[in-house]
Amino acid sequence: MKNKFEGLAIIMEGLMKQYSERVPDVEKIIAGMLSAGIIQNRSDIENDHIAFRTIGIPLLGIQSLEKIFCHYGYEKKDYFRFEGKKLDAYWFAPPSPEFPRIFISELKVEELSEEAQTIILSYTKEIKADPLDALDLNDPHAVSAFLHTPLWRLPKLSDYLRLLQESEYASWVIYNRYYLNHYTISVHQLKDGYNTLEQFNHFLESIGIQLNDAGGKTKVSGDGLLLQSSTVAQIIEAAFDNNESHAIAGSYVEFAERRVLPAFETIAKDQRQRKHFRDGFETSNADKIFESTFVEQINKNVQ
Repeated sequence: MKNKFEGLAIIMEGLMKQYSERVPDVEKIIAGMLSAGIIQNRSDIENDHIAFRTIGIPLLGIQSLEKIFCHYGYEKKDYFRFEGKKLDAYWFAPPSPEFPRIFISELKVEELSEEAQTIILSYTKEIKADPLDALDLNDPHAVSAFLHTPLWRLPKLSDYLRLLQESEYASWVIYNRYYLNHYTISVHQLKDGYNTLEQFNHFLESIGIQLNDAGGKTKVSGDGLLLQSSTVAQIIEAAFDNNESHAIAGSYVEFAERRVLPAFETIAKDQRQRKHFRDGFETSNADKIFESTFVEQINKNVQ
C-alpha cells in the first residue's frame, strides 16, 4: 500500500500545482496566514476535501472518474441529490487521514432542455469509450496529466453562454472539464483564535477575500457540526473556439470547520484525530457552495 500512497501523493501534488496557478486567492490566503502567524509552513494546512464536477452521461460522470480514486484506496460513501441544480453527487473517504476527502458531482444531462442536451452531446459525442479504461492507473504521472487534459474540443462562446442561461454548472464544466473545482482548508485544525469559521471568515475579509454569501457567508449543517464557507470563484479570461474570449468563473477556495462529535467531547484537544470529528457532507451546505461559481456571486466581486 505504501507505493499507492506515494502515487496518490504525486496525483494530489499535480492537482494542487495547476489549481494554485489558476486561483490566485490560494497564494493570497496562504501568504496572509503565514504573515499573521496562523501557520508556520504551508504543510501546516490540512486539506479537508477536494471537489470535481462532471457530466453525467454513460461514458463519463462519477462512474468514470471514481475509478481513479477507488484504485488508490478511496471508499465511496454517501449519495447526495441536488434537485434544483439537477445534480447527483457522492463523497469518497481517503485511505489514510493525510489525504483529503473527495466530493464528485455530476450533471444529469437528461433533465436539461433538449437544446442544452444537444449542445453538451455535440462535444461529448467525441468520446467513444470511457477514457479511464485506456489510462494506466498505476502510473500517477499519467493520471495527473489526464486530469489536466481536455476530453473534448474547445467550446464555442455561443454554446457556453446558452448553457449559462439554463445551468451555470453545465457552462462551468463544458469549459473547465476536470480542472479541480476547489480545495478546502480545515479551519478547526488551525491555532486558537482562528480555528472557528466565524474567526477565520473575519480574517479572510480582513485581507480582502470576497466570500460567497449565498445562504449566508457561513453554511451550517442541521446538526450544527459542519460549518462551511467559500471564496467567490476567480474570474479568468477564457479562450473559446474561433479566437473568441470571455471572462468566466474559474475555481475557488473553500473552508470547513468540523466540530467534535458529542461522544468524543471529553478527549483532550491534542489527542483528537480525524475520526473524532463530524465526517461527511451536508446537502444544504453544498447546494450553496456550488454557487461560488455563479454569475450573481461573481458580479458582487467585481463591483
